[in-house]
Amino acid sequence: MEFPNEWTQKEFLQNKKKLEAEGVKVLLIDTILAPIDNADTVLYNPFELRNEPQGSVFVFYCDSGKATLNRLKEFKEKFPKHHCISLKGGRGYWRENMMVFDE
Repeated sequence: MEFPNEWTQKEFLQNKKKLEAEGVKVLLIDTILAPIDNADTVLYNPFELRNEPQGSVFVFYCDSGKATLNRLKEFKEKFPKHHCISLKGGRGYWRENMMVFDE
């Protein structure tokens, strides 16, 4: 799978489900110390994240998605063995009740 620079919430939920079924770990990473309600988030900690399995997907979020998109190059350099993506719209566009269903 080729990874873009950004995923919407819907793309995140769809791809997380698909990739985890294939054994690929997908993490939603909080860069602003503000967890998203009803979402499994991981606090940004470079030391711990480096220990995640090679090929894991890190989806970084901030309030609007702009800061994490601007820092994406930095994240990719810091985690070369992982796939780094920014959550489009960030925490502000997260819809707490959005779900994806099998087609």
